[in-house]
Amino acid sequence: QVQLVESGGGLVQAGGSLRLSCEASGIVFSFHTMDWYRQAPGKQRELVATISNGGSINYADDVKGRFTISRDNAKNTVYLQMNNLKPEDTGVYYCNARTPWSTRPGYWGQGTQVTVSS
Repeated sequence: QVQLVESGGGLVQAGGSLRLSCEASGIVFSFHTMDWYRQAPGKQRELVATISNGGSINYADDVKGRFTISRDNAKNTVYLQMNNLKPEDTGVYYCNARTPWSTRPGYWGQGTQVTVSS
């Protein structure tokens, strides 16, 4: 049974930082590409950051320079360090695990709420 469990969300003031974690089980973690998505109220879920099984990284334009994605294959965990947070970063953050050749989302976590106050 595949499980992705996010943690680390919370309420923070604008300009603050949070570190999200997503621990995976039931998959060969090191093989999978890992993504972080977010969904703001009333909006579609959007891709925020990606890290491949080889360590290649991509970010959405609006988080470049503020967010850092990383992975620890020994701990089956992917992280999202979020600095200089803005109110528009508010939303539910989800991690996703997909096979390297897939362009569609694979396994989802339950999400963790991030709220940035102005």
